[in-house]
Amino acid sequence: MALTLSFSAMAQSTPLKPLPTDRPLVIGHRGASALRPEHTLAAYAKAIEDGADFIEPDLVSTRDGVLVSRHENEIGGTTDVADHPEFASRRTTKTIDGHAITGWFTEDFTLAELKTLRARERLPQLRGTAYDGQFQIVTLEELIDFTAAEAAARGRVIGLIPEIKHPTYFQQQGLAMEAEVLATLQAHAYTRSAPVVIQSFEVDNLKRLHALLGNAHPNIRLLQLISAPDERPGDVMAAGGKTTYAQMLTPAGLKTIAQYAQILGPATRTLLPLDAQGRLGQPNEIIAAAHAAGLQVQPYTFRPENAFLPKDLQHGQDQAARNADGSVKEMRAFIDAGVDGFFTDDPALGRKAVDGR
Repeated sequence: MALTLSFSAMAQSTPLKPLPTDRPLVIGHRGASALRPEHTLAAYAKAIEDGADFIEPDLVSTRDGVLVSRHENEIGGTTDVADHPEFASRRTTKTIDGHAITGWFTEDFTLAELKTLRARERLPQLRGTAYDGQFQIVTLEELIDFTAAEAAARGRVIGLIPEIKHPTYFQQQGLAMEAEVLATLQAHAYTRSAPVVIQSFEVDNLKRLHALLGNAHPNIRLLQLISAPDERPGDVMAAGGKTTYAQMLTPAGLKTIAQYAQILGPATRTLLPLDAQGRLGQPNEIIAAAHAAGLQVQPYTFRPENAFLPKDLQHGQDQAARNADGSVKEMRAFIDAGVDGFFTDDPALGRKAVDGR
């Protein structure tokens, strides 16, 4: 801990090389999740080593209100919780954003209990299990300390781009996360000045954050995530509203988003759809329309296996095969289309796509 605090203090006293402003930003999606189990310090460390400008923790809450980094509050698929007989009775079914999900949920565990678990690879059929069982679940506070230390050691700013997961659901459980996220960020010297972007697929919590932030926290920006066009944000669904993500992507919808957020985060295929043969198509009008509304555009997510690439960029028939060249080509197509940054499971390839190496 003393070493971490020393690095954190150094990050505040020694000028760090700022984030680039002349090229798209590379965001380590759940860390370097193509190479290490997602949302572990090992994944974040690899992302930083490989040149990520930002690292992305998805945030959920424990029963005792601690923010931890997991893609979902259901942890049966990404930890060894099923191997712990002491937690067998906690397996249950819950409705999250309109979907019935069975498993184990972070809000049913204290932080101390979650710390007894170990991470597992979410996609073992593609990425193997070599690192299973080695890494703990990480808190937001621990990740900020780690990022500050890495920034100081490397002499460059490393941004954080947390996503608040299922905010309406957690609010209904008495575990609203927005105020706790801001308090945790403000409690650390590093995140009082380093670039931070808070993301959500919902709308109302971003609007509340916009009001809370005002002009007092210029280092913190907000990103509106966009899911499938015919789906509705979780808060809209809970309130019985009808607004879909497709409506949010109209010129009028984008102008509304720009009133409370600075960045748009759509899925990659929303911007460059695939054609009937599964090949990468041409950019549609959304990037230009978002820019016209004053929004930056940072799509998610680029993955290096054939299974996630357009047909014309795949190499060979093995869908699980890693295809670095195809992934770089895909990212460069989006860079040419004008995106301002992008989420990638393999930041080293993202760095190559941006820097031309």
